[in-house]
Amino acid sequence: MNIKRAKQEIKNSIAAYLQKDEFGEYRISSIRQRPILLMGPPGIGKTQIMEQIAGECDLGLVSYTITHHTRQSAIGLPFIREKKFGGEKYSVTEYTMSEIIASVYNRMEASGKQEGILFIDEINCVSETLAPTMLQFLQCKSFGNQQVPQGWIIVAAGNPPEYNKSVREFDVVTLDRVKVVNVEADYSIWKEYAYQAGIHESVISYLDIHKENFYHMETCVDGKRFVTARGWEDLSEMIYAYEKLGLIMDQEVMIQYLQHPKIAKDFANYLELYYKYKTDYRIDEILSGMIRPGALNKLKFAAFDERLSVTGLLLARMFENFRESRRSDRFVTRLFELLKRFKTRLEEESDTKELPEQIMKELREKEERNARRKAESGQNDRELRRCNLRLWETLERYEKLLAGSGAAFQTVQQEFQKETKLREQKIEETAAQLEYAFDFMEAAFGEGQEMVIFITELSVHSDAVWFLRENECPRYYKYNKSLLFEDQQAAIRQQLDEVRGKMAGA
Repeated sequence: MNIKRAKQEIKNSIAAYLQKDEFGEYRISSIRQRPILLMGPPGIGKTQIMEQIAGECDLGLVSYTITHHTRQSAIGLPFIREKKFGGEKYSVTEYTMSEIIASVYNRMEASGKQEGILFIDEINCVSETLAPTMLQFLQCKSFGNQQVPQGWIIVAAGNPPEYNKSVREFDVVTLDRVKVVNVEADYSIWKEYAYQAGIHESVISYLDIHKENFYHMETCVDGKRFVTARGWEDLSEMIYAYEKLGLIMDQEVMIQYLQHPKIAKDFANYLELYYKYKTDYRIDEILSGMIRPGALNKLKFAAFDERLSVTGLLLARMFENFRESRRSDRFVTRLFELLKRFKTRLEEESDTKELPEQIMKELREKEERNARRKAESGQNDRELRRCNLRLWETLERYEKLLAGSGAAFQTVQQEFQKETKLREQKIEETAAQLEYAFDFMEAAFGEGQEMVIFITELSVHSDAVWFLRENECPRYYKYNKSLLFEDQQAAIRQQLDEVRGKMAGA
């Protein structure tokens, strides 16, 4: 199955395992809660979905790559304890608490969450001395003589033997005690994630044309040649960094991430063209309402991959605007909720001597503590962190404005209105740019296949979907209704396949 389906399967299992009866006990006893064994090729996002699941299910998360550990760190260190048996004293070997089990308890204490996920990565690549411990862990949910706490679900991940020489096969006894979820690389599913993660548009538009290069593994006389989803994501981050620094990324840099010479060279050539199209067609001018006749004439005689790249450039710029609009809306919404609480506290404390700036400080510090607790539970949401940082800075500024103010709420209200106005301006600007984008698409492609691609991508990008739901765009709905039919999409897929075939033969 693909990684999206695997994620849902894991969430369903967790929901079932954590379900309780009328007595407050888990309906499925611990011994019947099979550990989930996620098996699939490296670099497809197995670890990332665990972070997402923990956040979406509001659970703690402890994550270990077991190949980095020894038998001692997994089961604890031995020590001697004296015990009496039949009236006689004996020296007995016991073990300190496993580092991994201790981490679970530390996470529970730091986050306040009594339920969570213990994720063990690369579980079938352990050393010979640690292998029996891993089998015991999967079969008995324990490390040494310490049990994994109730309410903590075990999820493990591993790679099939064709991807790793160190893989150890599990015996039937172990496999009969785990829930195996097999995962395969799937570009269409990864693309949904890529949009949410802000993967560089050059990567997405290239892979739209060359889906076969998304995940590639082969063995030749020179050794392993491979490309993974992780490689594309890490390369995307480096492309952004190089752009900020004004540096050129060539094939020698590409191959550090795309460890397949032919694919690295192909993408290096594509990225060069991508930047050329960006300069030639001046996307920012298009989104400000300036359409140069020369650009339209050039597109009339351009190859399909060039037309597709220009459409991708336009979409990439719009996706940035949608994302910024959504961030602004999320920030103002959270700020509004907090200021409502501030107003309530002001009214409640009107007869006390607590100053408005002290109330604001208390609210800010409480929000910061809640955010830290979420982080300490193992949850990692980049967008939430960004929103929080902006929120703390704003509230701290409000505290300073409130010091000595005679009209506390009015002061804050005026500042909040400024933030609301900035949000409205951003949304209006984005709406105008979307109209200009449609102007260009109509002038350049009419109702051709490029317009179908444009509408299709707007329909699947989460930030675009949010924006279109919150703000009317008649032309989007017009084209969405008239163009997105199965035969149109089939025609596009056929032409894309033809382009890929020509590229492969070149």
